[in-house]
Amino acid sequence: MRSNFQFLPILGLFFMFSCGTDTANESTGDQGQATETPAVEPTGQSGVADEVSNPNIVQVVAGSKDHSTLVAAVKAAGLVDALSNAGPFTVFAPTNAAFEKVPKETLDDLLKPENKEKLSDLLGYHTYVGSIKADMIQDGMELDQVSLGKIKLSQKDGKTFVNGTAEIVGSVSTSNGVIHIINEVLMPPKP
Repeated sequence: MRSNFQFLPILGLFFMFSCGTDTANESTGDQGQATETPAVEPTGQSGVADEVSNPNIVQVVAGSKDHSTLVAAVKAAGLVDALSNAGPFTVFAPTNAAFEKVPKETLDDLLKPENKEKLSDLLGYHTYVGSIKADMIQDGMELDQVSLGKIKLSQKDGKTFVNGTAEIVGSVSTSNGVIHIINEVLMPPKP
């Protein structure tokens, strides 16, 4: 008999909610007629407001004045939500100065809407799925990037390089991986 009494409050709550009217999507106008309120546009992972957790890769890069070109490229490629997800990711993030080394016409061409896929591939060549912290890097280590093949990490004179030329000048841990700041844009090998 005791278990029946524990079940009754749950049944009562179910009954209340199932019999109630749905007023969440309605409001009453001036003439007493119900009108539907507009639906909220859905947002991806990047739209989640969280002021308590550590920032993710996109939030860290967006907060850096030295990475505004990278942020513009990530937005143009439509990768903000992808890089805001749980990951973990390792992103090799070129600075604005690194992007300035790329011919202007090449960069302008990549940022055009019709070249979104090329830009996405280039940024994918800067991204590894997994977390590779600076102290984990070994000379000769190769990583399969999200797109366009592998990169090779090397160490010389206490410095770490990507593909022999782009130096890792700093590293930042984030809530969804690691950012390695590099001084050159990684150009994928030609097929």
